[in-house]
Amino acid sequence: MQRRDFIKGTAMASAFTMLNPFTSVAFGRSEEDNILVYVFLRGGMDGLQFCAPVSDKNYQTNRNADIRIAESGPKKGHLLKNTLSNLDFALHPDAKPLFELYQSGKLALVHAAGLTNGTRSHFDAQDIIEKGLAEKKGALGTGWLARYLNQQQFSGQIPALGAQGATPLSLLGFPDVLTMASPNDFKIYGEESVLKLLEATYADADPLLAKNALKTINTVRFLQNKKPTHNQLADYPVVKARDELGKGLSSISQLIKMDCGLRVATVDMGGWDTHYAQPYRFNKLIESLSEHLQLFYNSIPAQQNKVTVIVMSEFGRRFKGNKSNGTDHGHGNAMMVLGGKVNGGKIYGTWPGLATEQLDHGVDLAITTDYRTILAEVLAKKMNPKNLSEVFPGVSNGYLGVV
Repeated sequence: MQRRDFIKGTAMASAFTMLNPFTSVAFGRSEEDNILVYVFLRGGMDGLQFCAPVSDKNYQTNRNADIRIAESGPKKGHLLKNTLSNLDFALHPDAKPLFELYQSGKLALVHAAGLTNGTRSHFDAQDIIEKGLAEKKGALGTGWLARYLNQQQFSGQIPALGAQGATPLSLLGFPDVLTMASPNDFKIYGEESVLKLLEATYADADPLLAKNALKTINTVRFLQNKKPTHNQLADYPVVKARDELGKGLSSISQLIKMDCGLRVATVDMGGWDTHYAQPYRFNKLIESLSEHLQLFYNSIPAQQNKVTVIVMSEFGRRFKGNKSNGTDHGHGNAMMVLGGKVNGGKIYGTWPGLATEQLDHGVDLAITTDYRTILAEVLAKKMNPKNLSEVFPGVSNGYLGVV
């Protein structure tokens, strides 16, 4: 009997990449165990349309009106407290859910942050960032989250989740990554009888293949026995979880509440490469992002103090718009850190200014905070890394106090 006769969907097949099956599902976890959720906005989000210095004369004069946050009128942004350089900063009008999280002290922003080497290539920037490096030359072959996870000891069933449906580069090199869109999809026809048959089928198989298979079978059985309750599912409305980010965050929320030993989860949101028609496209994207992050956070009230969410993109967009009512690949950007133990309600970093001579190469928001500084601070203060220098080679302890 072939394996595909039992598999429903692709989740079962993707799980065969996991090694080293656990022999027990008795977790024995400390109440202090924390969870990191890494949200990657692929395509290059325009940080100056998301969070902008609306009182800056250069911003008012040189940013196209259609991609500028206004100080007043129907497009007025949400004014923030605790900003930078004595300037008024505001969030995009459609980012109200994020504004509410910021005002409540749960969301922190870091502006003028990013990858300092200046590449405008999506592929190169994403590759470097997901590997936790400063440049591509001499790059390590593993992801920064994988290097962190390989330092830890886990007794839970699912320590790492890639909610994208495929293992991201940030988790490359950690063997026990589960990739799936939803716990409800991770099943096979025939339930327990088929699981027992599969166990017998792989008993005499190649040892490495057997480990993969047994780990998968163990995970299927675990998820079938710990399906989320109706109340858990209701915390994240199905109607709101139909797109890539919504499905991913809903799955992460479910696994957190299922108490399966989750420590790290990743999810993507694409579509941010706004070279044309940016006003309409960006408005929809930022509205969806804001709503999903708030829904996710509100869906885990009992675990909020244990969960930290980092949101970032590979780079920002140009300060000035192009002829297609969009923006081209830029440099500096805004990062977000969300959680119950985040020192929120504040923008962190150093504002470089938007005068031509202050811009990177005269066209882009300059970077004053290495993105790795933020990732390293969250790991150091929340995730108990054994050796932070192995995770982020060459990063100094210049923490900003975000958590």
